[in-house]
Order: sequence, then C-alpha cells, then structure tokens
Amino acid sequence: MTQKIESHPSTITAATTEPPQTTQELPITTTTAATTKKHKLTLIPLIFLIYFEVAGGPYGEEPAVKAAGPLLAILGFLIFPFIWSVPEALITAELSTTFPGNGGFVIWADKAFGPFWGSLMGTWKFLTGVINIASFPVLCISYLEKIFPVLSSGVPRKLAILGSTLFLSFVNYTGLTIVGYVAVALGIISLAPFIIMSLIAIPKIHPHRWISLGQKGVKKDWNLFFNTLFWNLNFWDNVSTMAGEVDNPKKTFPVALFSSVIFTCLGYIIPLLAVTGAVSVDQNDWDTGFMANAAEIISGKWLKFWIEIGAVLSAIGLFEAQLSSSAFQLLGMAEIAFLPKFFGLRSKWFNTPWVGIILSTAISLGMSYMDFQDIISSANFLYSLGMLLEFASFLWLRRKFPLIKRPYRVPMKLPLLVIMCLIPCGFLVFIMAIATKLVYLISGLMTVGGIGWYFLMNFCKSKKLLKFNSKVDDIYEE
Repeated sequence: MTQKIESHPSTITAATTEPPQTTQELPITTTTAATTKKHKLTLIPLIFLIYFEVAGGPYGEEPAVKAAGPLLAILGFLIFPFIWSVPEALITAELSTTFPGNGGFVIWADKAFGPFWGSLMGTWKFLTGVINIASFPVLCISYLEKIFPVLSSGVPRKLAILGSTLFLSFVNYTGLTIVGYVAVALGIISLAPFIIMSLIAIPKIHPHRWISLGQKGVKKDWNLFFNTLFWNLNFWDNVSTMAGEVDNPKKTFPVALFSSVIFTCLGYIIPLLAVTGAVSVDQNDWDTGFMANAAEIISGKWLKFWIEIGAVLSAIGLFEAQLSSSAFQLLGMAEIAFLPKFFGLRSKWFNTPWVGIILSTAISLGMSYMDFQDIISSANFLYSLGMLLEFASFLWLRRKFPLIKRPYRVPMKLPLLVIMCLIPCGFLVFIMAIATKLVYLISGLMTVGGIGWYFLMNFCKSKKLLKFNSKVDDIYEE
C-alpha cells in the first residue's frame, strides 16, 4: 500500500499524525526521471565507490602501530569494525533503502526531527566532505614529489595541485558510471601490491611479533590510536547521497554495503598481519607511508615503487568518491527544497550535478593551499556531531514510523538498536572530548554559520527571492 505524503517546500510529513495499522510506504524523495537506467550505478562499481568513501586501501593505518604497538593495532582493526563500521553500515542500508533519495542523511534528519535539523545535518556533512576532498590532491602530489622532486615546493607544486584538482573534477563531471568503473580499476591496481607483498611475506612471518604491546619506553598515544581507527573506518553513510542514482537501490544497497565492509576490513588486516609479522623495525618508524618501506624490505624497490603509485591512485579514488557524495548531496538538498533549484541543475551531456561539482571543487581548491590541520580536526568534530544526529534520527524513525515498508530492516527491536547505537555514540563523544579549544571554536563558528544559512534560506523562500522546488513526487512507483 502506498501512503500519500503532503508536499512542503522544505520537508515532507506524513498526512496522518498516527501511523495506520497497515504497512506504510514513503515515496522516493528525488526525481528519478532525469536519471535513465543506462546511467545508473550497478553493484560492482557501487561496492568500489563505497570502498573509496571509507578506505581506499591500507594507506594510513600505520600510525596505529606507532601509537599502541602491533597487538593493539591488530585488535583495533579486528574489533573496531564490529562496534563502529557494522552499525553505521546497517543504519545506512536501512535508511537508504527506505528513503532512497540523493539527500541521504539530510532526508533522514528532516523526517525524524524536522527541517532545521535536516539543514544543520547538511551543513555538517557538506563541510566535512569538502575539507576531506581538499586533502587528496595534496596527498597525490606529496607521493609524486618522491619521484619528481620539483613538485616539493613553489610554483610547480601549486600548479600541480591546481591541475590535478581540475582534471579529477572533470572526470567526476563525466558521470557516476564512468567514476564507478574508474573506482573499480583504481581499487584493483592499488590493492594488488599489498596482496603480492602479503604473499611474499608469509615465509618471513614470526607470529610472536603479533602479540607485542610495543617497545619498552614508548608511551602509548591513545589520541593518535583512536583517531587512526576512526578515520580509516568511517564515512559509510556518505554513499547515501547517491541513492537516487543506484539501479534498484532497495536490493543493491544492502549487498554493496555489506560486501564493502568485508572488503575494507580484509584490506586493512591482511597487510597489517603480514608486515607486523615479517618486519622488525623501530616502533617510531610506523608513520603514514611506512607500508612502502616495508614492501622494499620484504621484496625490493620495485614493490615499494608500486605501492607509492598505488597511494596516488588511491588518493584519486578517494577524491572521486568524496566529490560525488558532496555534489549529489547539494543536488538532493535542492530537490527537497533545502537549497534553491539552481543547486539541482544537471549537465545536459552527462546528467551530473555540475553546480555541486563546481562549488565543492572551488571550496576544496581554496583549502588545498592552506595549513589546515586544525580545520581537519574540526571536520572530524563536525562529522561526529552529524553522526550523533544520524544515530538519533535512525532510532526516532523506527519509533515514528514503526509500520513503514523497509526493503532492508536491521533485524533488531528498538531496545537492542539503542544498545547498538550507544557504543559508537560513546566513541564519538570521546573523539569530541579530546578536541582542542581551537577546534571547539572553529566547529562552533561553522555550526553557527549553518544555523544562519537555514534562516537565510527560509527568508529567501518567504520573500520569493530565489526559486525553490515546491514539491516532490507524491507517489513512489516501483
């Protein structure tokens, strides 16, 4: 049975105040006619896009060993996915299939708590996304400068960052289908050297090294340890902003998410076991990029070079996935009237959200030339705020719409769901508690700006200064 939904310029509310005693089904919240089936994302490209939203390879897991030693790093990448990645993926699977629109988490917060919280969720997530996008071209150039030293500083470095950002943004403009298959190719090429390294390392592994708690005299750095786990295993919900572009999202999304969880966890733990078991070095050498040095120790310079090239390709994949999420988030917010219609414009040639791509690229490009370590920490803080709101939205939607048709439903009753969400929420509060005063200040200013933006958009609607979508499709058709 399909339930009618009343249209509203900034939100969609159920026509009845109490859920009827029949199965409810809410309409899709994005206009799908503009996206023809031949341009839809299919399962395999979607798996790799999610993979690059979250990980992009075992690059960056090394500081966990430096911070706490091999045993705790191994346990962290074995246990943390179950208390963080799996709950986030489960929630994303349920909500993305129930509300399969390009607004993603914005729609969820709006449905649960109203347009103010939906808009604030959009601000937090968008700022987090574009700040992350800014780091990937810089990472690419940082690896390439080891091969081409001229890129280490000055005008050549700035031109390289500008050129790479613009080129990668153009690739994104050509469409999600192309980006999806590019992600497949990048994933295979960037993961291959780690598979080879792990196989070569097998005869050299000494299992007793896995149970080491670290060198004597090396103090545990819990801040670095938990932040490393957090950044390597989050952003599962980012793909929700592209739900309207997925072929048969109700079936494809759960399979893609759960496949990506397994794929990502194995991609981290297998190389970590291989290198910690086969290589004995000073614990302080486990900085970001150490995997390339370990490859040289295990097999030679040729494998080190391949892993360094793989790091560049991984950064490209991360850039494309994150830019797609940010651009389609703006498109989705325009479709449900959180932003003016202009933000929802698509390319006539590739059907991509060109306004969102240009805006996201421009903001990230400006940040690429800044020393933004504290801003990155602020992005971490804003992401934590967004995730707390996301967990709350998930639980409240279960209570608010108990009988709504959910193509995928987390197989737990509400009390167990609360427990499932409390564990990652506790970790989010911990991440926020250890932030610096400057991070609190920057995050507070960004949040105030987001609140101001919400009221500015409402003022523009009331005075009809800008054009907004007035409604969405009333009926969801299979």
